[in-house]
Amino acid sequence: MSPVKKRKITALAGGVGASKLLLGLYEVMEPAALSIIVNTGDDIELHGLKISPDLDIVTYTLAGIVDPAKGWGIRGETFHALKRLAGYGRPNWFNLGDRDLATHIHRSALLAEGKTLSQAAESIRIALGVKARILPMSNDPVPTVIESNEGPMHFQKYLVKRRAEPTVKNIRFAGAGSARPAPGVLEAISEAGRIIICPSNPLISIGPILAIPLVREQLRARKRDVLAVCPLVGGKSLKGPSDKMLAQQGHEATALGVAKLYADFTGTFVIDPVDRTQAAAISALGMKVAIVPTVMKTRSQKRNLARALLEL
Repeated sequence: MSPVKKRKITALAGGVGASKLLLGLYEVMEPAALSIIVNTGDDIELHGLKISPDLDIVTYTLAGIVDPAKGWGIRGETFHALKRLAGYGRPNWFNLGDRDLATHIHRSALLAEGKTLSQAAESIRIALGVKARILPMSNDPVPTVIESNEGPMHFQKYLVKRRAEPTVKNIRFAGAGSARPAPGVLEAISEAGRIIICPSNPLISIGPILAIPLVREQLRARKRDVLAVCPLVGGKSLKGPSDKMLAQQGHEATALGVAKLYADFTGTFVIDPVDRTQAAAISALGMKVAIVPTVMKTRSQKRNLARALLEL
């Protein structure tokens, strides 16, 4: 394996959008050299269980068990337990599959025993045979709260239950100011040969990670080695409501709009050829611009983008 593929890489990631690129990286580089800092602002407690959607999406994807059609959950999943919970009058708007529930029960039991979220993530990663390092952004709870035209609501209620229909007036990460980076997070940034910001929603997937004290500063210190992949192509989200949320928050729903959010800590901004006309304006923000196909519908497209990022 070439030295480029053995070099330590650290990625900042949300869920489905990020997992496509992470799978590409996992397959074209030395997996043990990959560290992934994952958003936990989406974490929620339901039915007495601690659920970490983005951690699970990343872990299931790299373990090769994710549902490829949805990009989340476990392939071939059944939902008997959820139907039974609904029969008891419990909410069933958040899809929890039967095998997926085992993960949440295991995590919740570990946390009840006094283990940290990092230790739970490590236990799940090892059990599923994933070789990359998977780090929650913090062991402290930092729930993403959407201040909407219908009042404040947990991000999962906004996205899943209300299908991103409410208007987003503000986004806050409750408790972020006093949260600490999880063990290994700051070291993963400082020790990496290259840091990749995955093509995730900049506001609610990457935003919570950046809100953890010292993370943004650490990225600024490594700016030359930070690559950010734009999650928008032609002003549209490839997955989720990024474009809609950016517009409602007063940002441009364009590659340039995302670049402005990342300009202080990103050395190279990666855009799809469709957005080539914005390259000069992005470059004027003080970043290099790399033009590479960023749409990842097939496994080979995931690998191709991963290789391009490693070789830039």
